[in-house]
Amino acid sequence: MSEPRAANTEIARRALEEVCSGRHLDQIPEVYHRDFVDHVNSLEYRGHEGARRSVALYLELFPDLRFSVEDQVTEGDRVASRWRLEGTHRGRSVTLRGIVISRFQDDRIIEDWAASDTMEIPRQLGLWRSLVLAARHRKLLRAGG
Repeated sequence: MSEPRAANTEIARRALEEVCSGRHLDQIPEVYHRDFVDHVNSLEYRGHEGARRSVALYLELFPDLRFSVEDQVTEGDRVASRWRLEGTHRGRSVTLRGIVISRFQDDRIIEDWAASDTMEIPRQLGLWRSLVLAARHRKLLRAGG
């Protein structure tokens, strides 16, 4: 693997495991381009502030949020990362899997296309917790479409 491609792969991993997990939000400018566009299922976030809002939504649901990269493929200016999200919502553990394709420009991620089955969250939480979640976080559950 050439040097730039290896660097992109590592940046994509760091973006998920460190930044998206909420551990190092201060690294947003290091991994995301200032013109970053994040397509998360049917939602869209823009710029560094958009990246912060996207992470904040997940941290609100899962204060112990953790993303782990399970597999990556790099080709040209893109890195595809298969990931696993783990977290706890009101005492119930949740695991969600998804994929994100990151496009790079100027050694930073300029665009992400992420997809996951957000309906897996209510399936794992159960009926009561899901009703409470739906009332408080409609936007997240609609994002699965």
